[in-house]
Amino acid sequence: MKETISALLGEQVTKEFYSAYLYLAIANWFEENDLGGFGGWYLKQAEEEQEHAMKIVEYLHDNGQSVQLGALEAPRPEIGCVRDAVAAALAHEKYITASIENIYAAAVAENDYRTQVFLQWFITEQGEEEKNAEEMLTKVTRYGEHPMGIYNLDKEAAGR
Repeated sequence: MKETISALLGEQVTKEFYSAYLYLAIANWFEENDLGGFGGWYLKQAEEEQEHAMKIVEYLHDNGQSVQLGALEAPRPEIGCVRDAVAAALAHEKYITASIENIYAAAVAENDYRTQVFLQWFITEQGEEEKNAEEMLTKVTRYGEHPMGIYNLDKEAAGR
C-alpha cells in the first residue's frame, strides 16, 4: 500500500471517531431536551461510526500498515432546536462522503485495487447514511417544532 493511501485511511479513522463523538454530542442535546427517542437514534449512530473506524484500522493492519491516531476536538455543533441538530448530522455525513470519495480517487490514481474494493462498502454505507439523514431532516422540517409533531417524530425515531 502506498504511503499516501495509508495516510488518508489513517486520517479517516480519526474522522470516523470524531463522527462518533459528534453524534454523542447530538444525542446528549436530545436527552437534555427530553427527546430520548432522538437521543437513542444518535447514540446508535455514534456506535456505528466507531465500528466504521475499527473496520479501517483492521484493514490497515491486515495490509501491514501502522495506524497513527489523531487528536479529537470536542464537537461544538450549534444546536438551538431539533432541526439544527438534524441538519448538523446531514452536513457532517456529506463531509464524510466527500472524504471517502477523496480516498477512493487517490486509490484509483495509485492503481490500488484492493483499497478500491474495500472502500466500496463505505461508499454504499455513506449513501445510506445520507439518505437517512435527509429523511430525518425532511420529517423535522415537515413537523416543525410543534410539540405533537415532535412527539410523533420522537416515537418514530425510537422505532415505536
